[in-house]
Amino acid sequence: MNELTCVEICAGAGGQALGLQQAGFWHAAAVEIDADACETLRRNRGSRWKIIEADVADVDGIEFRGVDLLAGGVPCPPFSVAGRQLGAADERDLFPAALRLARQIGPRAVLLENVRGLAASRFDGYRAQVVATLRELGYRTWWQLVQASEHGVPQLRPRLVLVAVRQPWAAGYRWPEPSAAQAPTVGECLADLMAAGGWPDARPWAARAAGIAPTIVGGSRKHGGPDLGPTRARAAWRQLGVDGLGIADAAPGTLFPVGAAPRLTTRMVARLQGFPDSWEFAGRKTSAYRQVGNAFPPPVARALGVALAAALA
Repeated sequence: MNELTCVEICAGAGGQALGLQQAGFWHAAAVEIDADACETLRRNRGSRWKIIEADVADVDGIEFRGVDLLAGGVPCPPFSVAGRQLGAADERDLFPAALRLARQIGPRAVLLENVRGLAASRFDGYRAQVVATLRELGYRTWWQLVQASEHGVPQLRPRLVLVAVRQPWAAGYRWPEPSAAQAPTVGECLADLMAAGGWPDARPWAARAAGIAPTIVGGSRKHGGPDLGPTRARAAWRQLGVDGLGIADAAPGTLFPVGAAPRLTTRMVARLQGFPDSWEFAGRKTSAYRQVGNAFPPPVARALGVALAAALA
């Protein structure tokens, strides 16, 4: 069987791209505008993928005509509460660019993900316009809210996913079923990393952190330093024994107080997102954390990719 091919826009640190690769897709191109994120992609997959550091609006899809899948995590601020939900009026709305590339490339399938906020009734008309454009191009389309925790990720993280598939392949598409295995708790996921600095309370902490994480947020370049989200999210982290007011440079050491709430490192957050420990993030701490926090969890992308690969076979 020939390898399936993919062009990904707004690739970020490569969470979705990695999951799609695990599902059998080869990236003819990964497009990203952020310099540090592009360096992350180069460090991890630069020898295998074509990394394009550019604004999606400036990318000509004709070069990639005929690839199997156009994928992307278009920016969420236009549809998020934190981004004021300006929708099409927000300059960061890249759905029009994605639809233009779908027209130019003509892939057999399209996969786009965004925040749950896009499912709000105020965006009914916007979603209908997206669907109408894709139908005009010959696609059958579906929207579905996908929970990361249903695919082995120890985190809530609901995302609204758009799948569009051309006929005759559309008839074979099925949404992935939730994993039979329960997602690990935060403590189970991070026990070894939390103990890496010699903190004597690491094992009891892991037992106390007996739930899954709230949605990890990365913020935007307009946001301040790295932290684990707004007040409500930080309260949820506190119940798990985590200080969400910042990101640590290293795991707690031997002198860190027993019973205290440690901060997570970027590597810990990356593991909670489903990245392998071998995935290297470029840039300073704030930039690296934002890349992690804004990523689409690789296990979720893999599940969606497997479902698409089965339909396109």
